[in-house]
Amino acid sequence: MNNEIYILIPSRIGSTRLKNKPLIKLKNKTLIQRVIINALKVTPNAYVATDSDQIKDNINEISKNVIMTSSMHISGTDRVCEAANKLNLHENIFILNLQGDEPFIPISLIYQVVNDFKKNECDVITVSTELTSNDQLANPNCVLVETNDKNFALDFLRSGQIKNPKRHIGIYGYSLKTLNKLVNLNPTDNEKNLKLEQLRFLENDYSIYVSHFNNMIPNGIDTEEDVLAAIKFIEENEDF
Repeated sequence: MNNEIYILIPSRIGSTRLKNKPLIKLKNKTLIQRVIINALKVTPNAYVATDSDQIKDNINEISKNVIMTSSMHISGTDRVCEAANKLNLHENIFILNLQGDEPFIPISLIYQVVNDFKKNECDVITVSTELTSNDQLANPNCVLVETNDKNFALDFLRSGQIKNPKRHIGIYGYSLKTLNKLVNLNPTDNEKNLKLEQLRFLENDYSIYVSHFNNMIPNGIDTEEDVLAAIKFIEENEDF
């Protein structure tokens, strides 16, 4: 199964919240190095898609799996699509879009996503987990997802009151055939205002299955506090 999975990791240098975020050192490796090292544990078909020579050079220290892409993309999905087509993948291949600021995604979660995609008729698959505190409901860096009783997404938002909110994890899976269609959709106002690319899919009637992960997923890296928490996590977990 591992060779049937392509993990593509969009990464750009221009984060507005943390300067040069992909290159931030988390102990002895950069953030983006840790993301691809984790992905390569699942499949040799893991690549960073970037427009940055700095990121390319940094990844080349540990792997040659880098695809250079345009600097004009407005979302990670667009960048992943360009990279997938540069790799000349078959249109039915399963692509996992793994965010470049999520260095601690459990390997078991990735396999769960692949299996759930096969079992459910959906255009796109993504991930949720339980909220760990009420503070997350008002934290704009914690994206919330609302689902129906069959675990299909109804809405995504950065704060607000919704029924049975779950924490959304920025992982997306789809076939290349579907991905090529998604990037040809015009970005919606909600996508641009909230900077949530998944709203483009939902508001154009593409189904999104939400695979719920019951175990803990460490936070991604959005703030200086997240960086400190990540370093502490690495110190306490030998696997990383």
